Amino acid sequence: MTEREDSLDGIIDILKEPAELRPGFTQRVMAEIERLPAHGNTAPDGSAPWWRRHWTVRMSPLRGLGLAAGMAALLLAALFTGWRAGGSSPAPSGPGGGQALQFILVAPEASAVALVGDFNDWSMSATPLERVEGGVWTVTVPLPPGRYRYSFVVNGSVWRNDPEASAMEDEFGRPNSVVTVGGA
Repeated sequence: MTEREDSLDGIIDILKEPAELRPGFTQRVMAEIERLPAHGNTAPDGSAPWWRRHWTVRMSPLRGLGLAAGMAALLLAALFTGWRAGGSSPAPSGPGGGQALQFILVAPEASAVALVGDFNDWSMSATPLERVEGGVWTVTVPLPPGRYRYSFVVNGSVWRNDPEASAMEDEFGRPNSVVTVGGA
């Protein structure tokens, strides 16, 4: 061992020895603690504030059951009416409580565009789009809540996904656009 290691061992031994406190040290510390202000743990009159007091609520089992049923009814009403915190209003409704969604495709070269999907049994004649200014095609479809796959069919033969929507593969490995109504 070097001289430095010997001196470190000596210092470590000293630090391991128990410290002796002056007589009355503990009593002086406790006296100072008792003189400190309470900092919000008591009311001005010395009693506990209302949120820290013990409360006893007495109620009959019938009233307890009624209170629980009322709270459950409020929760269910909030869930089923689409209530959201923050005051956001529900989207325009279609039949069955869904939404009227507008589908748009920009296809200036098209002479006809159809919307096909889960909601119309993939029929090319059920939901034709209307041509508006600048080669934009549009249709509004009322949909009940749910998740739907869809595509656009241009000129009766070219299938296109919606460039503004997410896509997922169908059971044949082809990508389809996806829209969810009434949920995230």
